[in-house]
Amino acid sequence: MSVYDSIINGLNEAVDYENGKVKDVKVDHVKVASLPRFNGEKIKKIRIKQKMTQNTFSGVLGVSRKTVEAWESGRNIPCGPAQRMLELMDMDKDILEKYAILSRQ
Repeated sequence: MSVYDSIINGLNEAVDYENGKVKDVKVDHVKVASLPRFNGEKIKKIRIKQKMTQNTFSGVLGVSRKTVEAWESGRNIPCGPAQRMLELMDMDKDILEKYAILSRQ
């Protein structure tokens, strides 16, 4: 089957599903926790709890040090993925080591 035919077939299956023509599809319903919103003070507390400099913290989160400074001063707020990562770091202080994101020597 060509790529074109595969795409058309998939689109037709999606249309059939949406129109109720497909009955034997298992659907799981999930609930996603709402996205937290951390303010500058809380972000700084998380960083300090993790025993990191702004430079190290920025490397872990994949942002610049200036971005971390802006978050902590309240000039800016983190976007969704950063908020979720901050939530995980706040919930589990060892998460970075568990997943080899950070190693302390």
